Amino acid sequence: MQSFSDTLGQVYRAMVANKLRTFLTMFGIAWGVGSLLVLVGLGEGFRSGQHKQLATFGNDVVMMWNATIPALPNQHTGMRPYQLTLRDEDALRALPELRSVTAILSRYDLYEVSAWANTSGGVIGVEPNYAQVRTMPMAEGRFIDAADLADRRRVVVLGSKSAAVLALGHPMLGETITINDVRFTVIGRAEPISHGNNDSENQKLYVPLTTQQELFAMKGDNVARDAVSSIQYQPAVKGDAVAAVAAVHRVIGEHHGFDPSMIDAFAEWDTIKEEKMVGAIFDAMDVFLGGVGIVTLGLGAVGIINIMLVSVTERTREIGLLKALGATRRSILAQFFWEGLLLTGISGMIGIIASAGFMWLLQQVLTGKMPGWDPPRLVPWSAALALGSLTLSGVAAGLYPASKAAALDPIEALRRE
Repeated sequence: MQSFSDTLGQVYRAMVANKLRTFLTMFGIAWGVGSLLVLVGLGEGFRSGQHKQLATFGNDVVMMWNATIPALPNQHTGMRPYQLTLRDEDALRALPELRSVTAILSRYDLYEVSAWANTSGGVIGVEPNYAQVRTMPMAEGRFIDAADLADRRRVVVLGSKSAAVLALGHPMLGETITINDVRFTVIGRAEPISHGNNDSENQKLYVPLTTQQELFAMKGDNVARDAVSSIQYQPAVKGDAVAAVAAVHRVIGEHHGFDPSMIDAFAEWDTIKEEKMVGAIFDAMDVFLGGVGIVTLGLGAVGIINIMLVSVTERTREIGLLKALGATRRSILAQFFWEGLLLTGISGMIGIIASAGFMWLLQQVLTGKMPGWDPPRLVPWSAALALGSLTLSGVAAGLYPASKAAALDPIEALRRE
């Protein structure tokens, strides 16, 4: 009885005897597998990059700004402006649908001067919980606290870009800068929270909201003293803002005298909805790319079946001789089955290893270089899909030609030229 090692030896000799054909077959399978993994990895890179980009604004955040109320739904004539206020914020904090609410007062027409340089970054009046609602990692010092807010302290936290511009290499913690000629003490510096050239968040300076209202209140006619630029909140249920948005719309509509069902009266951005939409797009992309990959591997399996059938035809006399010398149907079946399975298996592993190496190289070169995009990475489910598909392809590519070879009559096989 022929041993398994003898069978593998015969398979190896058969593959070596047709080097070019074996190489081209294996190259096609490896290329298909590698392409599948890289394409899925690219999709996951985009998904990861977009997730990080959204995370720079905060997690589970809905942002609402001052807006205008249309006279009639879906009409953009006769629109009446309104400003969000601290009264609105207090009412929203009482809603059970929200777990956190913060108000922001922004001014982008102020001028900042240090002992070494000057700039005109946006000055943002914030509350202490801003650092929890939004992303605000501190590089040094501290963020605005409750005492700063209560005492209307003239303290400032610098964004990373503003700190670099104003400091020119000098330590800034404890130093004094002026904002429109008003002296502020630097109490902290934020880490970079943007990607690539999109560094608008890094150019901001943060002061207590009460101080901003006292010194740099919102400009304009008929603007309430407690008016703010934006109210931003997080829903009580993580990852689901539907109930929270409906409750907020109801309160804002009541306070400003309009029907909350008039969607055009709200200027807002729901990062939860945005992330779900991005996720759905990339899920569909993964399904599409996975389907393309399976079809590609299926075509590769058909190619291997064809190659193996050609191999059976070319080796008819050899098969007849083996059977005449006592080779069993099972040994012939095993030889061709393992040849097809090894062709697909080795090719697939080469494709997986090559694509993983290529993606690792891209990670070393491109990580952090392109905003909103991360380099591709090997996705475990795509590798598992490729291995599963290759196994099925190898079985299909081996069994049918093997059964054809094993069914040959030895006398008829020896008579063929």
